[in-house]
Amino acid sequence: MKQEQQKVLTFWDHLEELRHVLFRIAVAVVLLMLIAFLFKDELFAIVLAPKNADFIIYHLFCRLADAVSMPSLCPEAFYVKIINTQLAAQFITHMSVSFYAGFLLSSPYVIYQLFRFVSPALYENEKKYSTRVIGWGYILFMMGVLLNYFLIFPLTFRFLATYQVSMEVENTITLSSYMDTLMMMSLMMGIVFEIPILCWLFAKLGFLTSAFMKRYRRHAIVIILIIGAIITPTSDVFTLMMVSVPMYLLYEISIWIVGRTEKKQVEEPVEKVDEEPWEDNPYKY
Repeated sequence: MKQEQQKVLTFWDHLEELRHVLFRIAVAVVLLMLIAFLFKDELFAIVLAPKNADFIIYHLFCRLADAVSMPSLCPEAFYVKIINTQLAAQFITHMSVSFYAGFLLSSPYVIYQLFRFVSPALYENEKKYSTRVIGWGYILFMMGVLLNYFLIFPLTFRFLATYQVSMEVENTITLSSYMDTLMMMSLMMGIVFEIPILCWLFAKLGFLTSAFMKRYRRHAIVIILIIGAIITPTSDVFTLMMVSVPMYLLYEISIWIVGRTEKKQVEEPVEKVDEEPWEDNPYKY
């Protein structure tokens, strides 16, 4: 009876600790969300910057065009006007973008709090692997988001927003369409950059080998080019390469990670179960 009471108390203690963790996370997210909400001009200057012709990536392309004497790399000046068609859409967008900004800024603290809650239940080797997976997974996800913001989304937006089937049809991009596309592509690229982590996990489970990935490298290149063409539906080969090359590098890094994981699994000694000494065994012959 006492043991059952102890288990119940321990269970409720865990729930109480989880409540404190979630409360601290909520406070951090809401606090940073309010800060982002108050700095509305600075926040939307960052969010709406990729739609402008003076965005940093276009300046870099123009400098590269001058350096290699290829004027076609420098994009032509363009102007896209963002409109709003719903009464409360701008306020709702302000709230949602502030929440995303608050969550993004507080994400290291959120991950720390959740791992701090879960870590006591892990063994030492599990803590080591979990720390590496979480750390590298977070870094890779943020790299994917930043690549999308600075390169993929601006090029995609410029092409789609200025593309016309006829001069009689004028493009009018709504604020909700702009935000939905930016968020969707950021999430998609963040997930794509998790490929090395997923390959490492599949290699640990024995589902994936480096030999398999090397054998189907050509197939992977074709798939990467197709995905790059879908993400950046432009007729510019240079833009396609700017998207496909990072994805191919992720594939090669994944092959190296899987190969290293296989090597470690072969070198690791087989753990032996502790047995009683022969002399102390009462059942010896």
